[in-house]
This record gives sequence, C-alpha cells and structure tokens, in this order.
Amino acid sequence: MSRLSRLGFIDTHRTQQPVRRRVRSRGVPPALEEHEVFYTEDPHEASRLVGQALAPNQLTVGNVDTVATSDFAASMHGIRFRDISLLYLDLHVPVELDIAHSGAYYAVHAPMNGRAVGTVNSHPFEANPIQSLVTNPSDTLRMRMDHDSPQLIVRIEQDALERYLTRLTGRTPTQMLVFEPTINLTLDAAMRWNGAIQLLHSEVFYPGSLVHQGLGIGPLEDFVMSALLIMQPSNYSLMLRRAPGRPGRRVVRRSMDFIEHHLSEQITMSDIATSVGASTRSVQLGFREELGTTPTAYLRDRRLERVREELTDADPADGVTVSSVASRWGFNHLGSFAGMYRRRWGESPSQTLHS
Repeated sequence: MSRLSRLGFIDTHRTQQPVRRRVRSRGVPPALEEHEVFYTEDPHEASRLVGQALAPNQLTVGNVDTVATSDFAASMHGIRFRDISLLYLDLHVPVELDIAHSGAYYAVHAPMNGRAVGTVNSHPFEANPIQSLVTNPSDTLRMRMDHDSPQLIVRIEQDALERYLTRLTGRTPTQMLVFEPTINLTLDAAMRWNGAIQLLHSEVFYPGSLVHQGLGIGPLEDFVMSALLIMQPSNYSLMLRRAPGRPGRRVVRRSMDFIEHHLSEQITMSDIATSVGASTRSVQLGFREELGTTPTAYLRDRRLERVREELTDADPADGVTVSSVASRWGFNHLGSFAGMYRRRWGESPSQTLHS
C-alpha cells in the first residue's frame, strides 16, 4: 500500500465529538472524506493547525456584530502524495486569515462555494468558484473568507517545482519562480489544470488505482506541475514558451532528456555525448554554464531523487529494503550511498523507508 494518507507537515488531530454541529452547502470531496486532518471548535487551535499545514497565521472570527466565537467550527481533510498535497479547508463562518510569510510552497486556493477577498503582497484579489488564488513562497497573505466558503488547496513544495522547472528549461533558475496571483478557471488555458486536479481526485478515490499501489506518483505530480507552469503566467513563462536558443542550452536539455530515460542503466559520459551528437567537452561546458554542475553530478542527483521517491512510497512490510532500491538505481556501495543520501536529504535512507 502507498502512504497517501500521510501528511508530513502536520500533526494529525481528530475531534472526540461524535456529532458535528455544522452542515456545509458543499461537502468534502469524496476522495478526501476518509482523510480528516483535524476538526476543532477552538479558533486558537484552528490557527495552530492551519499554521502547520500552511504557515503561521493570525485567525480572526468574523466580528462582534455578526458572528459569535461560539459559532466557530473548523475542519481540514487532506492527503499528500510526495510533493503535492490536496487540502480541503472549511472554516464555516466568516473568518480573516493573516499570513505574514507563506512557507516554502506554492498554493492554489480554489473556493468551492462563496468567495475569499483580500490582498497578497498588498495587491487585491477575489477568489471564488471560477477564479482561484495562487500564492508563492514568502508571500504576505490577508484573506477574508465569507460564510460557507470552503477551499480546495493544492500545495506544491517549492524545491520540487523548482527541480521540475530546471528539467523543463534546461537551466538552473536564476531567480525564484513567481506566479501571478489569480487563475480564471473558465479560460481554455485552465482546462489542463482542471483535468490534472480531477485526475488527482480520481487516483485517490479509487482504491485499486496505481497511485494507491505506490505506482505512477511521479508522472502524476509532473503532470500537475506542468499544468500550472504552462497555464499560469509567471516570470518564467517566456522561457517556457520558446525553444532553447543557445546551442549550449539545447545540448543540456537533450542530455537531461537522455539521462531521464536511462536513469536505471549504466550510462557513461560518452553515452550522453553520443546521444546528443556533441562532444564530451561541449556537454560538460553546457552543464557548467546552465546548471552549475557536471553531467555526472546531475545524473547522481536524479538517481538520489528516484531512490527517495521509491523509499517514500514503499512499505517495509512488503519486503522492500534500502539495498534493493539503491541497487536498482545504480548505487552498489551502500556505505558511500548512505552518506550521499544523508547529505542530500538530512536523514538516512532507512529513516525515509520507515517514517
């Protein structure tokens, strides 16, 4: 079994109350119904728990003229894949949520009903069922949510999206990726995004899906990230639309594609150069100029990422071992592999497997 119900950035908390007081006009998405993260009627506890899933915040319930604190109830349902999470947040009553600095993630906030208005980095926005809000890492967000305005939030970890952007463009980003703040979901450009979210939902909902078996999570997350990068205007949109111009960049992009398709094979520097029709020196120079690394180091890092993905998805009860996964991705010396893994991820491979 996969570990889809694990939310690494939040402590799971369930209410002890058998009966819920509030009924929403829109319910929890079917795929998330069995994945409750928390339910609370305490605004302070809600602020703390939302802070663990998103970022530290100040949560203010309505105002003294319209809403009593005793009417407040908050719930979150959610599921995490590897680097993408689906979160359904319902605060039930009018609430103002102030986040001074968003965390190291990108988020798409999509109200399922009602609306949310406010400012992101002092720029005004309105989010509703046909227009979503996009936030970037370190954004300052002030959001006023109307009564009965639950949100489906798609959270994408910053480092994962930046790695994927590098693979698409063939160069290391020189500045942080920044999206424009709103998405018009009625436009043709949003069709790919809508399809990606529906696919996520389906893969979680059906127990026999590949994702539930721990398979296909990587391509699914790649699809979601590509949909956002292609659909939503950003400071990298122009680079993503045009083909790599400089010869060095073309060589790097083709080399990265070759590496991606042969990660589990024993490939050499000569194999990479031959595949793109360039000299070894040209490939090495291109990687140094565009990525600030060498082809060999890039290959090793991508293999480390694949190892981590497999260990994250695996269940030790199925007989999966660190040595078998490491060997499959070309790491045959477990001592040196464990050292590289710990330096890259800050934990041992065994910790990842058994977490």
